[in-house]
Amino acid sequence: MNIAVIMTGGKQYIVREGQELKVEKLELEEGATLDFEALLVSDEEGKNTQVGTPTVSGAKVSAKVIENGRSKKVSVIKYKPKSRYRRNVGHRQPFTKIKIEKIAA
Repeated sequence: MNIAVIMTGGKQYIVREGQELKVEKLELEEGATLDFEALLVSDEEGKNTQVGTPTVSGAKVSAKVIENGRSKKVSVIKYKPKSRYRRNVGHRQPFTKIKIEKIAA
């Protein structure tokens, strides 16, 4: 199986082996491994597809934590005309970068 759908941080991701992706922050250290339950597993052509209810039994996606960090700053600007009201607040969203190592079905 080459493709899987996993869920973490309230979001679903389509993943392949060897892929790196940024997900919502996980409380794990760099170099740690983790397993996700697969919601769907399939091959590249889509001929052998298994859809879970809600997860596929026996299907695991192994991943390794590469780094923890914070994204670029996003400015949140509030402004009201004719009242001298201006606010500029920045926000940096924390993330965890993971690498998908193996999809086992």
